[in-house]
Amino acid sequence: MKKFLLFVLVAIMAVSMVGCGQKPAETAEPVAPAAKVYNVVNLVNGNLGDKSFFDAAESGLKELAAAGRITYKTIEMGGTDQDQPKWLETLNEVASSGEYDLVICGTYQMPDYLKEAATTYPNQKFLIYDDNTYVGVNQNVVNITYKQNDMGYLIGTFAGKMTTETGVDKINPEAVVGFVGGIDSPVINDFLYGFLLGAKAANPDIKVDTRYVNSYVDTATAKEMGLSMINDKKADILWGVAGLSGNGAAEAALESGKAWFIGVDSDQELTLPADQAAITLTSGLKNVGKSIVWLFDEWDAGRTYWGQEIRLGISEGGVGIVIDKNFAKIAPKAVQDMVLAAQADIVAGKIVVPTAIGDTTNAVVTLRDSLQP
Repeated sequence: MKKFLLFVLVAIMAVSMVGCGQKPAETAEPVAPAAKVYNVVNLVNGNLGDKSFFDAAESGLKELAAAGRITYKTIEMGGTDQDQPKWLETLNEVASSGEYDLVICGTYQMPDYLKEAATTYPNQKFLIYDDNTYVGVNQNVVNITYKQNDMGYLIGTFAGKMTTETGVDKINPEAVVGFVGGIDSPVINDFLYGFLLGAKAANPDIKVDTRYVNSYVDTATAKEMGLSMINDKKADILWGVAGLSGNGAAEAALESGKAWFIGVDSDQELTLPADQAAITLTSGLKNVGKSIVWLFDEWDAGRTYWGQEIRLGISEGGVGIVIDKNFAKIAPKAVQDMVLAAQADIVAGKIVVPTAIGDTTNAVVTLRDSLQP
């Protein structure tokens, strides 16, 4: 009897299991695969707290981590000459570990180290941001650069219109602004090209005093140039596009008491001393954090750019202009509206800003010389 009951019980269970196995096959909906969570390491050839590129990259990674899209760690490698040997050592260490889907680094100081590591570890994916020398060297590297010509157009529009607003403190009747560049090079002239075109579009009578410091760390020379622009040429707005040297132009504007300053790459109202920040009207931005988020958006969508340079402009959030703080408090509404309209027109494709990079016609030089006061 026990054997018979056991047989019946087994038979019932078998029928039940078959029925359960058939029903899901008929009614279950397909389950979407979980989105990939990337493991990322961010190598800082300096330290966080710079309120510029490194902090901007970190903000993008924090956003991605908060959304559950990545796990990451940041390694601060130091930025002195004595620290440089550990940059390549750290690159090789993280690449050889096989732990990371992506290794991130940035700035013009890293390409040579990255080229060596990327060649040694061809299966490791790398991202370098804000360097224009890396394109196409390794098929496991994506190089994100930024359309500083688009940024320059917005800043030029702002400066060209702002210098006509004589009701604003420090703005004189002369339609003259200044551009303090680092080195006469395609990248710096890319900023300049957009700046000249935007200024001329805002004010056909504009004059732009353009000078180059020939250094990115010489604030003294930049200050001398800035004072000459202000006192000799009557410039009332200076844009410093010269790395640390550019801060010398801010010093000149402050010391003279007769001019405003515009920052570059990061929001310099947040990085300059309080007295210089107070005479900084706005800054052109390279949005490193947003560009990193954009790359992961593209990656998740199946669009990858390994072995390529990707230039990001206003449409992709790669560049922009600060529109709060002094911009909102000091610039008249007509100036603000003109800048925002120019930004919208670039996004819509109504304005296409040419680039100085790769241009063999020297159009920017011709325009630069024609607008000298």
